[in-house]
Amino acid sequence: MKKGARINIALALLALPVAAMSACSGGDESLKPVAPPAPPAEEPEQPEQPEEPEEPEQYSVQLGPRPYYLVEDMDEGELKAALQACSEGPFERTDFSIGHRGACMQFPEHTRESYEAAARMGAGILECDVTFTKDRQLVCRHDQCDLHTTTNILAIPELAEKCSEPFVPADAEAGTPASAKCCTSDITLAEFKQLCGKMDAANPDATTALAYMAATPDFRTDLYATCGTLMTHAESIELFSSLGVKFTPELKIPGVEMPYEGDYTQEDFAQQMIDDYKAAGVDPKSVFAQSFSLDDVLYWLAKEPEFGAQAVYLDSRVDTPEGYETAVSGMQSLADQGVKIVAPPLFALVTLDRNEKIVPSEYATAARAAGLDIITWTLERSGPLASGGGYYYQSVVDAIDNDGDTMVMLDVLARDVGVRGVFSDWPATVTYYANCMGL
Repeated sequence: MKKGARINIALALLALPVAAMSACSGGDESLKPVAPPAPPAEEPEQPEQPEEPEEPEQYSVQLGPRPYYLVEDMDEGELKAALQACSEGPFERTDFSIGHRGACMQFPEHTRESYEAAARMGAGILECDVTFTKDRQLVCRHDQCDLHTTTNILAIPELAEKCSEPFVPADAEAGTPASAKCCTSDITLAEFKQLCGKMDAANPDATTALAYMAATPDFRTDLYATCGTLMTHAESIELFSSLGVKFTPELKIPGVEMPYEGDYTQEDFAQQMIDDYKAAGVDPKSVFAQSFSLDDVLYWLAKEPEFGAQAVYLDSRVDTPEGYETAVSGMQSLADQGVKIVAPPLFALVTLDRNEKIVPSEYATAARAAGLDIITWTLERSGPLASGGGYYYQSVVDAIDNDGDTMVMLDVLARDVGVRGVFSDWPATVTYYANCMGL
């Protein structure tokens, strides 16, 4: 089922033979006996030299047509003119552009192909969401229990039968949707590596497992989803290092009861993720560990302070009005506990003024006042914006009516809110903006 392996072409180097040249006496010079050479003095044993690290692969940044499409779709004004003026680049990689699960608008998320595409689009930081298998090996998946929507597990009977909840077809008469639940912790790492990544989707009206898996939204594509290559966390570290990008692993909230099997605690999980970077010799300053659990961030601050210093607290409290108010009023408390970076969804950072212009929100103002840096998620995840943009634009829906407003939102986040980075499902868009604005 796997696609053809890539062919590596090696260049053969021809070693030129070296002729041994003997010294000859010339003219009438007499030949004198030569004393046998003294035995060479024993040289002190040299310490073993560490291998030189391989140089990161140099990707030229290529953005493709989408950023240009978005700029052309903008309303006329100074911002559009400024973005048009830099259309010919040059464009370079930037840490302001963060590949959300890679480049998952069009590539299966958390696959090698998605990550490589994001690096090509100039993302300076890539994300591996980290969860674990039955044999406690760390792998890149957005959710511990999403294999039924992000892989082909339901098409492999011997693995599908291991799912926590097998596929159940939709029942129109009873009004029940199709369902399944397949977790990384249902299978071993060896079994996980048999799977192919696909676009994240499921058809609730499906009556067969194949129909259930074939549900990619129409603003995405299956052109690059023939068999996405799944990755372990350690493999992602190796790949990102070779690409010359930084790391933002997210420790996922487990989908199983912890301690797992009675003895694998949340702290063990949090430590294991960091240990992978230490084993690979990665500079902690290149790692932005994330979690929706404040306890995980506080654990890293206490136990792994070099990594905890730039750990990211993903703030989902803003999903309710009460939680939003709690978040706003508690910013200084976060800072006092050592948290340096917060990361809420886009909508929490912006609101509309009386003229329906997008401006920074109370949350953004409070975070900056507490001295916190801000990262946000997720641009290019809403599909076409003509209908208002959905979840990510809910606080500014009255100001959103075309795809070009993606760039308007990005501009407010960068210049007015002052975010240090933006997650995107299509990093080329953020890379284009960041290069134009010198970020």
